[in-house]
Amino acid sequence: MKNNKYYKNWRQKLHEIIHEADTSAGKLFDVILFIIIIASIILVMLESVKSIDTKYHNFLNISEWIVTIIFSIEYIGRIITVKKPRHYIFSFYGIIDLLSTIPKYLSFFFIGGHSLVALRALRLLRIFRILKLARFVGASTTFKRALIASRAKIAVFLSFVIILCIVLGTVMYLVESGEDSGFTSIPRSVYWAIVTLTTVGYGDIAPITPLGQLIASFIMIMGYGIIAIPTGIVTSEMTKASNKKLHLNTQSCPSCMAESHKDGAEFCYNCGERLNDD
Repeated sequence: MKNNKYYKNWRQKLHEIIHEADTSAGKLFDVILFIIIIASIILVMLESVKSIDTKYHNFLNISEWIVTIIFSIEYIGRIITVKKPRHYIFSFYGIIDLLSTIPKYLSFFFIGGHSLVALRALRLLRIFRILKLARFVGASTTFKRALIASRAKIAVFLSFVIILCIVLGTVMYLVESGEDSGFTSIPRSVYWAIVTLTTVGYGDIAPITPLGQLIASFIMIMGYGIIAIPTGIVTSEMTKASNKKLHLNTQSCPSCMAESHKDGAEFCYNCGERLNDD
């Protein structure tokens, strides 16, 4: 009984350090992890430079193994400190943590020249470590909620843009198809409309006729207004969220992994489990 209570206290303490950032130990853990993630990303980028990799291959390889082992310990620690591990394993951060760790281990199974291409692809998975940085951006939660709240409006807006590009591309095909301007088909003309409407302007296709140039000018000007619309939608939702902002902390539920609980909360707002097993 005493051992069981000791295990619960030990797991709860470890959970506070790994999953939360309100305690001094939790803040220190996050700072160290942040530095390691940044260092690992730099290592991945340096390893892609052939001259650097040739000269410092052994150092980069050993450093990568050290980082991989640290991430492995962190991944195991996050699993054992939650009551329902599958909630973490199949969560966004759980999948990112796994993708950030396994490439080095999988390299054992790819031996020989014929596997070098696959090995390079697996090694590129390590760049997913940069997504682990989202844990340390406090505003990311507000931004995520704003995106979710505005998803219907954004979906309607994107549908309108797609329809508009199809219509404008078809019109340009009718206007320019008789000229040697590159508008050889409707799909290619739609591609041009998308490139022009988003103000990218590759220049590989360009209208020649006066009418086509007039329509293109109209599309270019309209593109500036269209780009600003989704920004305004998301910003509006973020403003609403800021006005309703409560005093929240980084406390994470050990059962369902829900975060952003109110200060002083005893039970999880998502699953109803007690936050602390005191």
